[in-house]
Amino acid sequence: MVYYEDEKILIRDMLHSDAGIITNEEIAQGWDQTIDKYEMRLEHQAAGKSIALVAEYKGNVAGYINVYPNSEWGSFANQGYPEIVDFGVLEKYRKNGIGSKLMDIAEQIASKYSDIVYLGVGLHSGYGSAQRMYVKRGYVPDGSGVWYRDKVCLYFADCCNDDDLVLYLSKVLR
Repeated sequence: MVYYEDEKILIRDMLHSDAGIITNEEIAQGWDQTIDKYEMRLEHQAAGKSIALVAEYKGNVAGYINVYPNSEWGSFANQGYPEIVDFGVLEKYRKNGIGSKLMDIAEQIASKYSDIVYLGVGLHSGYGSAQRMYVKRGYVPDGSGVWYRDKVCLYFADCCNDDDLVLYLSKVLR
């Protein structure tokens, strides 16, 4: 299904062929990546658990995002709120409006299920641009504190500043 199209950007359902392209491009960027994550997103989409989207820029796979209408993870788990998960734009395609358009479409999809959407954002500096973008889009901390490895990180608990250390943010859509 196509969700958006203009002269440069196309947003559509993720296909199996996209998983390999994204994986190879992220490895070329220096990321420690495997195809497993994208294959899991496709399995979830096939099972009706999620909507997995890909952005093309001038015909090239450039980014991805996933919407889980009733997420099983995070601060709003199993409460009927959609979660935006695993959002990225390949480095060579950044600064072309792709990320904003992916977020627009993800929020439109989420709004069909609830008036609130949420997401988790990493706390290390690699997530700095995402953190700023979410705030500019109206996302606010949900008040549950910092999470580590899918659980609230308790006061004085040991944790590591890696991709598993996140802050959940939510946004009222309507």
